[in-house]
Amino acid sequence: MITYNTLIVLLGTSLLGANCGLVGSFALLRRRALIGDTLAHATLPGLCLAFLLLGYRSLPAMLVGAFVTGVMGIVTVALLRHWTRIKEDACLGIVLSVFFGWGIVLIKLIQNETTSGSKAGLDSYIFGKTAGMIAQDVMIIGGVSLFCLLVVMLLFKEFKLVAFDASFARAQGWPAVLLDLALMGLVALTVVIGLPAVGVVLIAALLIMPGAAARFWTERLESMLLVSAFVGFVVGLVGTSISARVDNAPAGPVLVLVGSSIFMLSMFFAPRRGLVARLVADRRSRLRLENRRFLEVLFDLMEPALPERQPIALADVLDHRGWSSRDLGRLVDRAEKHGWVDRVDREKLRATEKGLRKGARYALSHRLWLTFLDEHPDQIAAYANLSSTDPAELLPADLMESVRGKLLASGRWPSADLLETSEELSR
Repeated sequence: MITYNTLIVLLGTSLLGANCGLVGSFALLRRRALIGDTLAHATLPGLCLAFLLLGYRSLPAMLVGAFVTGVMGIVTVALLRHWTRIKEDACLGIVLSVFFGWGIVLIKLIQNETTSGSKAGLDSYIFGKTAGMIAQDVMIIGGVSLFCLLVVMLLFKEFKLVAFDASFARAQGWPAVLLDLALMGLVALTVVIGLPAVGVVLIAALLIMPGAAARFWTERLESMLLVSAFVGFVVGLVGTSISARVDNAPAGPVLVLVGSSIFMLSMFFAPRRGLVARLVADRRSRLRLENRRFLEVLFDLMEPALPERQPIALADVLDHRGWSSRDLGRLVDRAEKHGWVDRVDREKLRATEKGLRKGARYALSHRLWLTFLDEHPDQIAAYANLSSTDPAELLPADLMESVRGKLLASGRWPSADLLETSEELSR
C-alpha cells in the first residue's frame, strides 16, 4: 500500500518530469540545451547564500536565491558573448565552472562554520534527494508547472515561430528577443523547482531527454510536447519508485538513468524515426531499387526479340550490369518468388508477362531521365539521383512533351502493348 509520504514524492517528481518535458522541448528545438545545464549549475551559489542569510533551510527562500544566481549566470554568458571574442560554448563552460565552483566552496564553508543542524543535507542539492519532499514542495512544483503550461498555451504560436526560425520572426516584426527571454525564464523556473529532486548536476538531463525521446516518435510540435510531457511524467514516476526501493540510490541519477533508458528505447525502436525502423526502411528501399534495376536489365535484353519472350542467359545479365553471381542469384530467387521470371534451366531465365510489363515501365522511366539529362546537362546535379522516380512527377508538362518526342524519334520508346501504366509517364 502506498503511504502518504510516498504519494507526495511520486506526485511531486511526476509533475516535475512533465514540466521538464514540456519546457525542455522548446529549449531543445531552440538549441539551448547547454544553457539549461549552465543555468542549473549557476543556481548552487544562490541556494547557499539564501541559507547563509536565513541561517536555516527554507525551500521557498533558497529557490528564490537559486533563481537569482541562475539568471545572473545566463546574463554573464550574454555579456561575455557581447563584450569579448569568446565563443558561446566557451562562455557556457566558463560560467558553469565558476558558478559551480563558487557553490561548492560555499557548501564547504557552511559545513565548517555553521553549527545549525539544519545545514544537514544541503549538499543533497548537488545530486537531488526526494525523500524529504513535503506537501509544500509539491504545491510549489505544481504551481510553477501550471504557470509554465498556461504561458505555453497562451504563447504557443509565438514560441513555435521563435523555436524554428527566430530570424524570420524578427523580420516579421515579432519581439523575438522578448519571446526568447520568456522561454529562458520558463527554463529557469523549471530548473529551480527541480533542484531538490534531481540536483544541479543532472536537472539539465531531465530537461533534455524527454524532448529528445519524443522527437523520435513524432514530427509535429504539438504531438512532441504531449509525448515529451508524458515521458517526463513516466520518468518521475518510475525513477522515484526505484529510488525509494533501492538503498542509498540518489534520486537524481536514478531519474536520469530511467530517462536515458526511455531515450535509448525510443532511439532504437520508435516506429518511423528509430534506428531499427530506418534500417528496415533502407533495406526495403535498397531491395526495391535492386528489383527495379534487375527487371530493367531483363527488359533491355529481351526487347529486341519482342513480342517473342526469348530466354536470357544469366551470363548476359552479369555482363550487362556487373553484378556478382551471388547477388544475381538472390535477385533471380526474389523475382521468381514474385512471379516476375521463370527459370528455363540453370543457365537461362525468361521474364513473365508481369515482369516484362514492370521492366518496360522502369526502362521507360530511366530512358526519359537519360534523355532529359542529355538535353539539359546543367541539371545533372539536381536530378542525377532521381532515376528511380517517375519523371512525370517532377518535370513540367512542356519538358515532358519535349523529352517524349526525342525518345519516340530515337525509336527507344517501349512497345505500346506493354505500357498500359507506363503511358502515364509521358503525360
